[in-house]
Amino acid sequence: MDFRRTFRSAAIAYAGLVAAIPPERLDGPGLGEWTLRELLGHTVSSALRQVPEVLATRAPQVEVATPEGYFAYARSAPPELVAAAAAASAADARAAAEALGDQPVEAVSAVIGRATEALSQVGDDDVVATPVGGMRVRAWLPTRTFELVVHGLDAAGAAGCEFAAPVETIAEAVTLATRTALGLGNGAPLLRALTGREPLPPGFSMV
Repeated sequence: MDFRRTFRSAAIAYAGLVAAIPPERLDGPGLGEWTLRELLGHTVSSALRQVPEVLATRAPQVEVATPEGYFAYARSAPPELVAAAAAASAADARAAAEALGDQPVEAVSAVIGRATEALSQVGDDDVVATPVGGMRVRAWLPTRTFELVVHGLDAAGAAGCEFAAPVETIAEAVTLATRTALGLGNGAPLLRALTGREPLPPGFSMV
């Protein structure tokens, strides 16, 4: 799969979803303790707004070689670091939600434009500074596509809208989730669930 194309496709589909969300649903439930507006804010911030910032910052070496390594990092990080990151993410979601204003689709479209322009200025193997360390562009960007797809589905469910994500973006996200589960030693229960043998264990997640 072309990681650049799937990112752009996921971003365009996400913008379409935001445009379809009824304004009166924005301050209703979103995900966990987040309102729908805060969920949108988190997604815009983590999956789109940070793209130009990360791509503009070179790293001296590769520290995380794969997309699945990005998500596995959180599972191996010290609990206090994970808790601090979660608190920072919640605060950022609230700030980003306020920045979306009353016309979130315009803000989303603008940040997509900046992200895709930044992507056009870097090479696949450029090493950039991500929150988990140096990564090649081709390894890091699929983690942003994953955020768009997963949180797009979250937002669509909360808003009662359809998220028309292209099949290739879903395929990339599912593949990344599977590879992450394999890396964490959870391949067998995942395969048994996918083949109808038994349900996943309670609380199962690859993130």
